Amino acid sequence: MTIRGTWDDWAPWLKDRLGELKTSVAFLTRLPLPRTLPPGPDIAPAALAQASWAFPLAGLAVGAIAALVYALADRLAIPAWPAAALAVAITLAVTGCLHEDGLADTADGFGGGKTAERKLDIMRDSRIGTYGACALALSILLRTGAVASLADTGLLVAALIAAHAGARAVLPAVMFFVPPARSDGLSFTAGRPPAAGAAIGAVLGFVILAFCLGPWPAIEAAIALAIVTALLARLSRTQIGGQTGDVLGAIEQAGEIVILLVALR
Repeated sequence: MTIRGTWDDWAPWLKDRLGELKTSVAFLTRLPLPRTLPPGPDIAPAALAQASWAFPLAGLAVGAIAALVYALADRLAIPAWPAAALAVAITLAVTGCLHEDGLADTADGFGGGKTAERKLDIMRDSRIGTYGACALALSILLRTGAVASLADTGLLVAALIAAHAGARAVLPAVMFFVPPARSDGLSFTAGRPPAAGAAIGAVLGFVILAFCLGPWPAIEAAIALAIVTALLARLSRTQIGGQTGDVLGAIEQAGEIVILLVALR
């Protein structure tokens, strides 16, 4: 088989994977995508589920941008806390507060509703309540505090990348194992991602954790992340009968916090 023949066989597969990567980045972030990437599918729900294996790669990009901002702030001799706040702030801008919105809606729904139906109604309300405001404040405070407490800049850069990639790596598994709570909405119409896609996403997440934090801290982070994800998935089943996009956002936020806290040890 010639080199040209081999490339012709692989080119369509590679184009599909790059299109899925583009879909994940376009959905999870507001980053402009280079025109050199092949045109990916429209961000239709089914396409998003198919592309979910690339969620940790989108997270890697977000974490790298946050790390760059912190490194620049450190270079300018900005103290740790303001520098950490800038690093967290850039992630809010890059993602359009996608996951923070999910966290706030989930906290409001789980905390304010008495029935599953009422909880789901509250989660669809664009207004933020007391539970949501407190959850957001705690999330931002914990992440900023953890980043500021990582005195070594090299470890901090690695931890930011690991946190954003690892936290998104568990989302395809949650989509696969936990049924949608609604019979409409993004989570329902997207459906379950392929089992292979969920597995690839998890493996990619662990590889990035291991590369950034080292083997043993990566194992600790993966175990802690799995426990927190399982607990939140179980809570979501109990509260509303399944998962929604808001719940996935809340799980991502919890994952970031867990990984950053493990990196502090």
